[in-house]
Amino acid sequence: MKNTEAMENTDELLAGVLAGEHGTRPADLVATSVFWVHHGTRLAGGNTTYLNQYVLVRLGGSFGGCAFEAGEVHPSICHDASGTPLDTLLREAPRPLRIAALDAYLSAVRPHREAAEAEAVTLPAGTPETRAKARDAAVAGLLDIESGARVGLIGVVNPLVAAIRERGGTPLLCDFNLRTTQWGDPVADDMHEVLEAADAVVATGMTLSNGSFDTVLARCRERGVPLVVYAQTGSAVARAFLGAGVTALSAEPFPFSQFSAEPTTLYRYRVAADA
Repeated sequence: MKNTEAMENTDELLAGVLAGEHGTRPADLVATSVFWVHHGTRLAGGNTTYLNQYVLVRLGGSFGGCAFEAGEVHPSICHDASGTPLDTLLREAPRPLRIAALDAYLSAVRPHREAAEAEAVTLPAGTPETRAKARDAAVAGLLDIESGARVGLIGVVNPLVAAIRERGGTPLLCDFNLRTTQWGDPVADDMHEVLEAADAVVATGMTLSNGSFDTVLARCRERGVPLVVYAQTGSAVARAFLGAGVTALSAEPFPFSQFSAEPTTLYRYRVAADA
């Protein structure tokens, strides 16, 4: 497998996968199923309705997923892309579908459940509020911060804002779709000001979908700032950059926690302090 320390960005990762540097060549694989999910959630006590769209790819025994903005991908993609050679999706599909296909491939090569360095965290059965709080506490638990540390949050989820505060952090918030949190905190739409001011950064996997992940990764590397990624989108893609800019990862493969009331598992990864 290629040395991840040499990889600069997702384009380089994708090129390596297409060249067969990470396992079976994608030209020899077929995306069995492509599906599209659209759902909304409003947690009790909140004033925000989260609207999420996902495109998902099944490759044998693995799934890959990517959230996308409204209108980027049409449900007809399910008919058009199911049964397509994987390399065709990786080369020609819209970016969200390319990320989902790349995620499916990397998940097949090394499933999270088989990764020796992954810490499995079981989210409890229960209500959406119970499960969201447990998930976001697990993400915040990856932060090693001092009281008062400024934590840039790229992709705002209200329970995660609360979890950062509970750990003594001061959230610096950025999201393309939210202007305030449920507590009235202002949310910027320019991530650059957040990246310049933060002592640590937490970014959602959605940055892989909208193309901002490489910018976040590069700036955190340049500044020597810890980068924690919490990923449903592209969890295995983000994992490829552990130790190469990403310092910790909460990886939640499909089926995601919001689609079940039963116990589900996410996987936490950390880079050793002396790595």
